[in-house]
Amino acid sequence: MTAVAVLAALAGSPGPAQAEQPHPSELFGATETNPLPPGWRIDGGVGARELVWRAPKAVPMGDARVEFRTEDRLLGVPKPARDGRTFRLALGGTRPEQLTDLQVTAAGRRLDAPADDTHGSGSRVGRMPAQAPANGVDPGKPGSYRTVSGEYDLAPVHLPGYAAPVEMTAKVVAPEGVTGSRPLALFLHGRHNTCYRPGSEDDVTGEWPCADGYKPIPSHLGYLRDQRLLASQGYVTVSISANGINAQDDTEDAGAQARSSLVRQHLARWAAWTARRSSAPAVVRKAPKADLSRVLLVGHSRGGEGVNRAAMDSLHRPPAADDGYQGPVRWKVRGTVLIAPTIFGQNPLADVPSVTLLPGCDGDVSDLQGEDYVDGTRGIGRGTALHSAVYMVGANHNYFNSEWTPGEAVAPASDDFGTDPDQPDPVCTPGAATRLSAAQQHRAGATYIAAAARLFLAGDDRVRPLLDGSGKRAPSADPARVLTHAVGGRRNGGFLPDGGVKVTGARLCSAIDPDPAVACLHPEPLGSSPHFASWETKQETGRSAVDLKWSAPGRAARITAAKPLSLRGSQKLALRVFVPPNTTGTKFDVSLTDSRNRTATLGRVTVAGLPGSAAGASYWAQELRVPLSAGTRAGLDLTHVTSLSLTPRSPSGRAWLMDAWGWAPGTPAVKAAALARVDVGRTIVKEGHSGTRTYRIPVEISGHGSGQVRVYVLDPDSDRAAHRLVTVGPGSGAVDVPVEVKGDTVYGDDVAHDIAVKAVQGAVVGKHRGGLTVENDDPEPEITLSPVADRVTEGEALTWRLSVATPAAADLWHPVRVLPAADGTELSTKDVDPQWLKDSSGDAPDPERPLSEAHLWVWLSIPAGNTGVDFVVPTVQDAVAEPAESMRLALTDRRAEPLPGRPVLTGTVLDKP
Repeated sequence: MTAVAVLAALAGSPGPAQAEQPHPSELFGATETNPLPPGWRIDGGVGARELVWRAPKAVPMGDARVEFRTEDRLLGVPKPARDGRTFRLALGGTRPEQLTDLQVTAAGRRLDAPADDTHGSGSRVGRMPAQAPANGVDPGKPGSYRTVSGEYDLAPVHLPGYAAPVEMTAKVVAPEGVTGSRPLALFLHGRHNTCYRPGSEDDVTGEWPCADGYKPIPSHLGYLRDQRLLASQGYVTVSISANGINAQDDTEDAGAQARSSLVRQHLARWAAWTARRSSAPAVVRKAPKADLSRVLLVGHSRGGEGVNRAAMDSLHRPPAADDGYQGPVRWKVRGTVLIAPTIFGQNPLADVPSVTLLPGCDGDVSDLQGEDYVDGTRGIGRGTALHSAVYMVGANHNYFNSEWTPGEAVAPASDDFGTDPDQPDPVCTPGAATRLSAAQQHRAGATYIAAAARLFLAGDDRVRPLLDGSGKRAPSADPARVLTHAVGGRRNGGFLPDGGVKVTGARLCSAIDPDPAVACLHPEPLGSSPHFASWETKQETGRSAVDLKWSAPGRAARITAAKPLSLRGSQKLALRVFVPPNTTGTKFDVSLTDSRNRTATLGRVTVAGLPGSAAGASYWAQELRVPLSAGTRAGLDLTHVTSLSLTPRSPSGRAWLMDAWGWAPGTPAVKAAALARVDVGRTIVKEGHSGTRTYRIPVEISGHGSGQVRVYVLDPDSDRAAHRLVTVGPGSGAVDVPVEVKGDTVYGDDVAHDIAVKAVQGAVVGKHRGGLTVENDDPEPEITLSPVADRVTEGEALTWRLSVATPAAADLWHPVRVLPAADGTELSTKDVDPQWLKDSSGDAPDPERPLSEAHLWVWLSIPAGNTGVDFVVPTVQDAVAEPAESMRLALTDRRAEPLPGRPVLTGTVLDKP
């Protein structure tokens, strides 16, 4: 039997700052006996095996979720240690041989390897998009009101699943001298370090409450410029602190429900203060009365996901057991602004308008997964809520918050887009023509927040062209280049690749699929697409696009709808199309055909790629419009349109069509539909010692009306996921997933039987993933170390065996360490096979030294169903007359310390006679 070793060179005991480090070593690369890449190991601690990755340096605390993946399959979300470098994931039933092509990612960005720039982005840097014409109204201009500001700090609140209470601290900025009630804008920051030591350059932590000598990082003060702009225009603003959540959001939903609860706790206080002003904090009494029927929620990063959930929970009640606010809803959310947001559940709220800011140089949520707040709303609700995506060339993740910006923050801060000085990114390196400064970025962000407030709260349709793909700019945001597209609003008759269309002359592709012949972007191109951000499975159904590729002009791609579409009332056809970054001159003729087979060419569109590099997500769709007037003149029946054709007119190229809609100006009134709500829970059970029991994964279906969701059942032993479309209604048991659990007396791993749920139509999904966790309740077998051949002649192999009395149902991992000889001559690095030494320690024989100084600490695996594995030390024969030489071997703990009370065994090598 061959040992599978995970190798480490001992580096001494960790200092106090590394107290949470699980072992004090640096890891070495893959070898014949070590299937894991550099930086990885498997710990075989009591109770469960863990896959451990140690980063070369601390990973900054950010909003993107750190994930372990293998061959595009999500293994899981590891738990970080306090050192910021070590990440651990319980392996469950995953076998070592399944851990191929291991990757550490955060929002699609590799943390364990540099970005692949083999396509040579440095030689193909795109030009800045042309400056759009100015809009008639510029929401970035300050208003006429003076402002008043102050803070309140209320008693902290206890939220389900969080041990420490969460602060109720906020900064208020409001107009002064205003009569009547004013709309309220609430800001929620994202996930960032929580505490800092004043006077230090980099001493920050993610703890809560802060330790002695540390102060809270005031992330909630980072939006003061945005608040002052809005307050000058007549809005009451409040920015709330969420450090207590950031320190504890190592939860299955990454803190989304907790953030929603905190937002609604604050809104409930504002509702109470509006009803009884005398009970309000002083700064609230100085401000105009807040109009809680007009609320805008603004969230940055995980705060974006939090305010999306808060808007959802305000319309559709979450399960009481998970919710930190269960009082009445005395407010109405009219819109959300989501700044570089996460959306781990891909569960956007369709019936509340939204604006999503996507920074082109985001180094944290780098896959720009927030695009799903637009794409994911199609077909879910009534379709009248406008959902806008605002792509900001050259903006990073952090600089929308001044407390995350170097030179402005009171605590240590950094540019989240890290650059390699030897290989500067052509688009996002500071100083590049396409990169924005911190001041430029923040000013542009404030302008588009104000645009959303003016549209959603004030109902001023004159700012809509800044948000809905109409191609207008706000001069206050200059010199930022900002592009927008949208769905909803006054769009109808959509050609949706997800909707059962037939495609000829092009390819209907899937956003997420491991098969290159099926996937829209595979293998990975120059960067990635926000439209194809990954989710919980390596293959998805219902996320499609049309992939056009041509080497000569003239061959039309035709998209035929499943049934005729009506474009009644529309003025233009709006298409969302993207082309490879840094390309120019892609041209199409756009034609429609009606049910009488009459065809009309509407016009020609031209599109250029966004500036992009391997590190960016610049495959992003731009909105292209052609008037429908040519169709009307040609007698086309616009109430029965059957197909859309795109005919390339450039010599060669590639493009992807996301969708196409009839478009008309204006912003319709929004009324939420009656939707079913689905939340997946988790049940934990013991496996038992005998018999078979059947459990069901807990799923709560609430709300109103009937809808459809797609349920993915994730196989715990592979990367496969079965799926089915389920019709759901409140109180029903439609999502019924039984799990059969067989009891035994054999030690094994805990096993998670999970499902993931995504809305298809007429439904919302709160907690999207959960399941049944079956805990092992049998003791781990005791591992013993015994000699097999501990007195050999040079050229032979010393051998010891790790054994258990009875086999386990899981691989058992345990480390051994070579210790200095107690007396006599110790075996040296030149007395063993050099390849074995390199494979086992990463070390070389020279300079010759005692074998224990090669820092041999090797993890061995006893495979499931077996009772032992051998540790073999191959020695080499030499021509030097030597006395007997020895080495000692011991079982150790995770820190490479010999286990107390266990024997330390000696092996002796004799000269060949």
